[in-house]
Amino acid sequence: MAKEPRIIVYTGKGGVGKTSVAAATAALAAKQGKRTLVMSTDIAHSLADSFDRPLGAEPVQIAPGLWGQESDVYYNVQKYWGTIQRYVTSVFAWRGLDTVVAEEMTIIPGMDELSSLLWIAEHSDQGEYDLIVVDAAPTGETLRLLSLPEAGEWWLEHIFPIQRQAMRVAGPLMRRVTGVPTPSDAVFAAGEELFHRLEHLHDILTNPMQSSIRLVLNLEKMVIKEAQRSFTYFHLFGYPTDLVVGNRVLPAGAGAFMDQWKGLQERYLPLVEESFAPVPIRTVPFFEQEVVGLEMLERLGGALFADSDPAAFFYRGRPYQVERENGEFILSLQLPFASKEQLKIDRNVDELVVQVGSWRRNIILPRALVSAETRAAQFEGDTLRIHFAAPEGAKGRS
Repeated sequence: MAKEPRIIVYTGKGGVGKTSVAAATAALAAKQGKRTLVMSTDIAHSLADSFDRPLGAEPVQIAPGLWGQESDVYYNVQKYWGTIQRYVTSVFAWRGLDTVVAEEMTIIPGMDELSSLLWIAEHSDQGEYDLIVVDAAPTGETLRLLSLPEAGEWWLEHIFPIQRQAMRVAGPLMRRVTGVPTPSDAVFAAGEELFHRLEHLHDILTNPMQSSIRLVLNLEKMVIKEAQRSFTYFHLFGYPTDLVVGNRVLPAGAGAFMDQWKGLQERYLPLVEESFAPVPIRTVPFFEQEVVGLEMLERLGGALFADSDPAAFFYRGRPYQVERENGEFILSLQLPFASKEQLKIDRNVDELVVQVGSWRRNIILPRALVSAETRAAQFEGDTLRIHFAAPEGAKGRS
């Protein structure tokens, strides 16, 4: 079996320089001897611009030990959605749309980014690389896409079987009466395979022994606030974060014109270090020239990681766990920067629904808690602790 590669996903508010940091991490890792792939899952690609050379829908070698990839929506849709797309195209064509227009209409918003994410699982399974660095979309879009695998799993378990059986019964009659194309078993099988791919991707990205998220920010108030919210939501969905990168930090002697910005950065940096602790913070200076091309990227990577391994885990934590304590079970979920006012908790048999602001996660409870009564919930620091009565005969730790 191929060795599982290390996976690092860089994200951050648009414009903070996450593409440069992702590319620099990959360039330095390759220079240190790791077979490294850096890939963009952002629809607004700029990875090729960062390396100052064209990249394609499949990995392209950039330097010894270094490959780059920028996904292509049509290539990805054909690769991962081909059967489903052909069915949807037939429906649009039945409604009288030109075939070319019908095919364009099947590119559902978000499909291209999601298809790009599926490449991560494929490269991981193939085991051709030691390290996969992902230049992801800005945080809001990344969060939305990373929440899809869990939603897809719920759909597959609860809704999909009903739809499939209903179509087997009613499909032939619909075709005879209305003439509308109905999905075949192959379409449902393709949908089921897609959901399983999403589930596999979720397992890879939430594996703290293989993957981690890294947040890139600038030392500006609005950017820091968004990074804090993103940090909360990544914890909510169980995606481990091992590093926060403060980019474009002004050096000493930047000049009188930049003194005020330098002063603001000096005030914000301790706040960032305190807010994200125990996840470490590393900073990158504002260079005197544009960070474009392999030489400048390696320079950025050296400034960020010095002599350390850019693929190392700089922090490991457990944002979600269940344990036995004082005769009851306690589910603990780290939600940094969340407040009690933002929080809503619901219980539905074996599902616990935790909502923070506009983001919601369905947590499937461990078997030991399915029949356990929910007693109370409270915040302790940045950790939500939900108390369950221990079922009769339950022993040890879940």
